[in-house]
Amino acid sequence: MEKNNNTSIDRARKLIKNILTQTIDNPKNPDFADFFHADTYRFYFLMSFMWEYLEGNEISQEYAISLVPKKYASRIKRLQVLKQAVRLNYISETSSQVDKRRRIYKPTENLLQDFFTYTDNIYINSKPV
Repeated sequence: MEKNNNTSIDRARKLIKNILTQTIDNPKNPDFADFFHADTYRFYFLMSFMWEYLEGNEISQEYAISLVPKKYASRIKRLQVLKQAVRLNYISETSSQVDKRRRIYKPTENLLQDFFTYTDNIYINSKPV
C-alpha cells in the first residue's frame, strides 16, 4: 500500500509541475496569458470561447457569457471580462449582419496566433506522466 501511495504522490507531483510549468509559470507565455490566467473564470472562459470559435459557432454576447457555469462568476463579472478582453484587443466585437443590435465576438488575429503558439508549446513540451 505504501508503494502505491508513493507512486501516486510522484505522479501527482509530476503532473502539478508539468501543468504549472507549461501554463501559469511559463516565461514564454504570450501577453494574453496573464489576463486569462488571472482567475479561474477567465481561464475557463478563454478555453470555452476558443473551443466554440474553433468549432465554427457564432458567439453572441449572451452566448459568450453563458459559456462558463454561473458558479464561477456573476453576470456583471462575465460582462466585465468580455468587455475588458475587447478593450485589450484579444476579442473583436462587431454588429451582426442580420440584427445590428446583436453583438458578435471573435478572437482577434493576434489572439489566434498567440493562442496557437501557446497551445503548440504546451503540446510539444508536455511530458507523459
